Amino acid sequence: MATNHSRKRKGSGNNHRPSKKCAVEKEDIVDVMTDSERKPNFSSLSGPNGVNRNHASPLVANKPVSTRKLIIKNFKDKPKLPENYQQQTWDKLKEAVIAIHKSTSIKSSLEELYQAVENMCSHKMAPLLYEQLRVLCDEHVKSNVSQFLADSVNSPLYLKQMNTCWQAHCQQMIMIRSIFLFLDRTYVLQNSSMPSIWDMGLELFRVHIISNRSVQNRTVVGLLLLIESERNGEAVDRSLLKSLLRMLSDLQIYHEVFEVQFLEATNQLYRTEGQQLMQERDVPEYLMHVDKRLNEETERLLHYLDQSTKKALITCVEHQLLGDHLSSILQKGFDNLMEANRTSDLTLMYQLFSRVKNGLHELCAGFSSYVKKRGRAIVINPEKDKTMVQELLDFKEKLDTIVSDCFQNNEKFILALKDSFEYFINQRLNNSRALAKFVDSKLRAGNKEATEEELERLLDKIMVIFRFIHGKDVFEAFYKRILQRDFCRKSASVDAEKSMLSKLKQECGGGFTSKLEGMFKDMELSRDINIAFKQHLQNISSPDNIDLTVNILTMGYWPTYVPVEVHMPPEMVSYQEIFKKFYLAKHSGRKLQWQPTLGHCVLKASFSAGAKELQVSLFQTLTLLLFNGTEELALEDIAHQTGIEDTELRRTLQSLACGKARVIQKVPRGKDVEDGDKFVFNNEFKNKYFRIKINQIQMKETAEEQISTQERVFQDRQYQIDAAIVRIMKTRKTLSHTLLVSELYEQLKFPVKPGDLKKRIESLIDRDYMERDKDNSNMYKYVA
Repeated sequence: MATNHSRKRKGSGNNHRPSKKCAVEKEDIVDVMTDSERKPNFSSLSGPNGVNRNHASPLVANKPVSTRKLIIKNFKDKPKLPENYQQQTWDKLKEAVIAIHKSTSIKSSLEELYQAVENMCSHKMAPLLYEQLRVLCDEHVKSNVSQFLADSVNSPLYLKQMNTCWQAHCQQMIMIRSIFLFLDRTYVLQNSSMPSIWDMGLELFRVHIISNRSVQNRTVVGLLLLIESERNGEAVDRSLLKSLLRMLSDLQIYHEVFEVQFLEATNQLYRTEGQQLMQERDVPEYLMHVDKRLNEETERLLHYLDQSTKKALITCVEHQLLGDHLSSILQKGFDNLMEANRTSDLTLMYQLFSRVKNGLHELCAGFSSYVKKRGRAIVINPEKDKTMVQELLDFKEKLDTIVSDCFQNNEKFILALKDSFEYFINQRLNNSRALAKFVDSKLRAGNKEATEEELERLLDKIMVIFRFIHGKDVFEAFYKRILQRDFCRKSASVDAEKSMLSKLKQECGGGFTSKLEGMFKDMELSRDINIAFKQHLQNISSPDNIDLTVNILTMGYWPTYVPVEVHMPPEMVSYQEIFKKFYLAKHSGRKLQWQPTLGHCVLKASFSAGAKELQVSLFQTLTLLLFNGTEELALEDIAHQTGIEDTELRRTLQSLACGKARVIQKVPRGKDVEDGDKFVFNNEFKNKYFRIKINQIQMKETAEEQISTQERVFQDRQYQIDAAIVRIMKTRKTLSHTLLVSELYEQLKFPVKPGDLKKRIESLIDRDYMERDKDNSNMYKYVA
């Protein structure tokens, strides 16, 4: 099947008449083509037997391609403008511009005026039109200057008058530009050196009004006075400030005309204010005032000041109110804020100090100084020995909270806290002993005072304090001494004991806790041995009036004890022999050495007021048992019958006759035991408790033990120094004195003086472990 395609022919009919606007200066030929009818496509048809047969259409329409020409010719005579067209058109435009300047109605329509401008530009009158408009606007702006030269106008009214003039000028230039928009978008746009109509208006206002010295000064002074009034708490017209400052910014004179004087006035204001308020107000009030001032200036930036002023303005306030007074603020009130735990004020101080240069550095230095001073007051005072560790824990917890909540966990403050604690906590050697006693007391109390979780947290806090201690070996020595004196104690929490050892081991290594672990192991084994011993006593005939408990101490783990010989009652000696046979039967080859100084007993005593149980030491026991056979004994008699050393005996008698629980009486009365004193059993003794613990007088012993413990620590340190020197020299073979000392400081975990190191080096040279170089006495060689 063939299909015919046709398209309507486009052409120029009689109804289309070219207007003057479409006249052309040269002849253009436009060919309008009509689509020819194409030959039809043959279709493929299928017959009934499935045989394809082609059928051609008998009609084939073929039309020749035709071409027609549309010719547009120029006017024979070029159109001419009416006479005086330029002047008449300008007069119409001028009248409209003057009406806009005077805010009166415009006689011509805006469309008509716009068309007039377009026609003048199309006939190459744009340069003259632009110049005439500029002159007309120039004259108008000049005429407005006189109103600002009168001295009788006050400042607020003057600013309003200036703002009214500026707003009117902007509105007028917007209206004028809308009329002359074609001029602005063609002629002005093609001349890059020529300002736009809007920019021309700004330039005229800047040159004739704001650049006038008198007008400019009065305007800026008025603005500054208005801002000063607002800073003094008065309500001002912020929209007026915003409009006039936007005017200065649009005129591109904001910086040199206003900002410089504004910042100078701001500097002077806050310099005077800062000096005055630092004397009148306390630190919290002053910080709140500074924060208030910063917020006020930020608000001014949001409402009317140009954003380009932000950095200089805020820096000015920070410098005058903070930067110049950092030291004064810290000296005047930082310690008080820390003592009173004023976290909100400290947070504000941190936030403000972080805004100024060196602010956080100064604050961190003040924080470190406070921690050292306050901490040193805790550890140096001997009267606080009993409460020192708890105070340190509370102090550390308080400081951690302040660093976290107030100082935003700043790394500088965390490091300053660590260094400060490490400084003051090592000011006194006795701190290690106090910490050891505190740990022991908490472990003995166990779950009686706290839950397992609370005890675990307490041990973690104690370990924090322990890390600050340089002489950790001193802590170990005193902790061992406490265990030695209190080895028969019953820990309230075995898990807590093991947890403490685990923490010490993790902190200092297995070598540090090996002996402590051995001591605790002895305690556990002793409990098992005593259970087996009691079962053994049931199978043999033995006195039933004594209940013996023995603690087996391995000599390598425990401190060395001086052997003491005392006169024991036969019953006790008998029990000792029974236990000795029992123990050696299970552990052959071992040697038992009894230590009377570590013994404790529980005695049943009868008084006229009733029976009591006395928990006393072995020396106190031997003394009291003598009064079973007599009522009165002299000091010399007691010494002869007990065999106790004189100093120890005097302390023992003092605890029994001069303490709180006076089960015997001294004749004559007095605090100290003197030669010739006699002692009488106090049958009238009364106490509300059934079991009474009579403590041995430990004052002198503690001082002596402390000295001996420290001496042993120093002796052990000498061995460690010697071992470290030999280890280093064996590796390096040859080393200078300076490098050797430097490596020793890195390896040794306790504080040591250069003089001590030099002594140990000399000692090793004398013992031929190392030698000096023959040519350089400052060099050492290892002797294999």
